[in-house]
Amino acid sequence: MHKIVFSFLFSLIVQGLFAQDVMTPEMLIQLNKVSAKGLTKDGSHLIYSVSKYNIVSNSKSSTIYKIPVNGGDAVVIDDYAPLIKNTSISPDGNFKISIAEVKLKNITGKEQYTDVPNSNVKIYDELNYRHWDTWEDGAYSHVMYKPTTNDTANTIDIMEGERYDCPQKPFGGAEDYLWSPDSKRILYVTKKSAGTAYAESTNTDIYEYDLALKTTTNLTASNKGYDTQPAFSSKGQLAWLQMRRDGYEADKNDLIVQVDGVATNLTADWDGTVNSFIWDNKGAKIYFVAPVLGTVQLFEIEVSAAAKKSRAPKQLTDGLFDVNGIVGQSKKHLGCKEQRYEPCSGVVCREFVKRKNDRINTCQ
Repeated sequence: MHKIVFSFLFSLIVQGLFAQDVMTPEMLIQLNKVSAKGLTKDGSHLIYSVSKYNIVSNSKSSTIYKIPVNGGDAVVIDDYAPLIKNTSISPDGNFKISIAEVKLKNITGKEQYTDVPNSNVKIYDELNYRHWDTWEDGAYSHVMYKPTTNDTANTIDIMEGERYDCPQKPFGGAEDYLWSPDSKRILYVTKKSAGTAYAESTNTDIYEYDLALKTTTNLTASNKGYDTQPAFSSKGQLAWLQMRRDGYEADKNDLIVQVDGVATNLTADWDGTVNSFIWDNKGAKIYFVAPVLGTVQLFEIEVSAAAKKSRAPKQLTDGLFDVNGIVGQSKKHLGCKEQRYEPCSGVVCREFVKRKNDRINTCQ
């Protein structure tokens, strides 16, 4: 049975610009930017925003829409938060995760010396003093939680006193932490090394914090490269992405799944690298996106025990476009983010894909 892929196309060229000889920065900034927010809780609509930039006023405005996954007209909405699942809330609804910056190290001159209150110098004696365009300021992002029913309760820092970041810097986000299905544990991704060792290493691990015992366990200690993007299936199976070698951030990204305590590399024999993934609703397969022939396409792979001998990814899409991510699944529908490399006659494009060669495009 064919899956339906619902995609928002990030058009590189819009009507009126295609006829120009040169794409200027001024023309590029006028393109509307589309950002998918997620599927509604009942799976009936996809929520997305369209951002517009005004060069004259140097301002940005955003409009939020919802559109049926089965096709139809987009409707403007004021607030999407009540419509989509809040992943920071535990499955039982009793706790909520938050992220906060915690100052744990003195960096500036006035922080280290009381007699120079006006000093703005930064003092470093080793790496990592700067990450991309951000100076190390001695504050670290920590995962915290507190009850949802008691606003006066203390917030618990599950990384208390640790000079490590979660979400990871500079590109980490909500994919770096999640609740276990039973709401008794929090899983989070971090690299527990500091200084020069931090700068040289790619050995991030997935840690499990037990709320009752207040203990932390490293679930991926045996792997010395990246371990990222943990996600549970509806059956409670854990999957994540993994690079094998430390210090080699361009290594192949494999898809790992843990069933009954045994971790299996689903893509070990597949000559490809996985960008991101989601479980299907039944926990029997995983959908993921991966680069192929200069594009990024959508794949699926079986997880069931019966597929162990013949487990191989199946490519679901093919064309001159990038499937940059998977927003979610609603029954037979997958919500995906897509970028095309061909001109379109509108600002925002939508595509419904039923099969590789059965494609209907609509633009507005």
